[in-house]
Amino acid sequence: MSTRPISYLAKIFLLTLTSSKHQQSDIISTVEFNHTGELLATGDKGGRVVIFQREQESKNQVHRRGEYNVYSTFQSHEPEFDYLKSLEIEEKINKIRWLPQQNAAYFLLSTNDKTVKLWKVSERDKRPEGYNLKDEEGRLRDPATITTLRVPVLRPMDLMVEATPRRVFANAHTYHINSISVNSDYETYMSADDLRINLWNFEITNQSFNIVDIKPANMEELTEVITAAEFHPHHCNTFVYSSSKGTIRLCDMRASALCDRHTKFFEEPEDPSNRSFFSEIISSISDVKFSHSGRYIMTRDYLTVKVWDLNMENRPIETYQVHDYLRSKLCSLYENDCIFDKFECVWNGSDSVIMTGSYNNFFRMFDRNTKRDVTLEASRENSKPRAILKPRKVCVGGKRRKDEISVDSLDFSKKILHTAWHPSENIIAVAATNNLYIFQDKVN
Repeated sequence: MSTRPISYLAKIFLLTLTSSKHQQSDIISTVEFNHTGELLATGDKGGRVVIFQREQESKNQVHRRGEYNVYSTFQSHEPEFDYLKSLEIEEKINKIRWLPQQNAAYFLLSTNDKTVKLWKVSERDKRPEGYNLKDEEGRLRDPATITTLRVPVLRPMDLMVEATPRRVFANAHTYHINSISVNSDYETYMSADDLRINLWNFEITNQSFNIVDIKPANMEELTEVITAAEFHPHHCNTFVYSSSKGTIRLCDMRASALCDRHTKFFEEPEDPSNRSFFSEIISSISDVKFSHSGRYIMTRDYLTVKVWDLNMENRPIETYQVHDYLRSKLCSLYENDCIFDKFECVWNGSDSVIMTGSYNNFFRMFDRNTKRDVTLEASRENSKPRAILKPRKVCVGGKRRKDEISVDSLDFSKKILHTAWHPSENIIAVAATNNLYIFQDKVN
């Protein structure tokens, strides 16, 4: 985030046909760029995955570079029913993670509450013709009628993008999966639920290795749950997981097979003056992310984003207030269940700026170098193509200025939980309910 303003990039991707009313199944539940930033995947509560592809730059339309258009849409998960527990398993996509591209095809992991799937997304622009044993309609021919042998040829056809499930990793989680993370060895990945973390090999679907298990012998003694987990970007033996108590544990798989004993334990001492009935709820970490360099960890709790240095466990090196003006509203946020919302956070490509969401379709950016921060709004009303987003301010009390919005008039049903940042450019994707917004740095 430089001094240049953020501008709206060309399009709102409305992932539903209705504009004012949306169905529950159309709500976007995850957003993820691939490793090059050329593709952007979204998952929704209806179990669908929509992939957008970036337009290539043309000589006569240089400014169009950066626009994303729908590349492929497929149904990743279907609703299921667990007959043993009499529970319905939602089709909602909880997380999507891309694998680095090795050939012409793309691979991604998607998960709902119970099942992780590995999808292959590939293009086809040629079709084989001239079979000997089949006619043009594909029906088998009588071998007795074949008098000559033909060599089949490939003929051009309209481009077709196919999504096929290559692996299905099921039946390993008793509780709901909240995180998946691809290891830097690209041979394994982990999936985490409330009480356990499992390590999978991409080639083995019927067996996983349990690396963390915090389930107590007596469930009445349960005091915390796992909320998020992620592998280190460079060291395949290291991962972190966060808890509902606001703590982060760093584990090393070289130390022991079962990583119930952590290598490092990150926790900030609580300020007694801020202690309240809601302290434990708002300290629960909803997201944890390694920086691209692997030196820092970023965590998001209800009111703040914190940056931790891996070499300092006793307190974060940076704390950013996301919406501190809500501290006086915690009682009503508890009553309407908003206090349990799980906001995500993301780094930019150089780890110098962090972004996270808030209410009223606001999202926040914090520049770690200049300590400047900005509040921006993703809404259809103020997002015209190539228009510059105006910073928004929330008025807590006293006289409200013309361009400010009162804290009492914030819409808590409009929330930005899921965001993504292009791995190398200042392009961001923001999911606001059933709309996907893509913004970029102002370019001349």
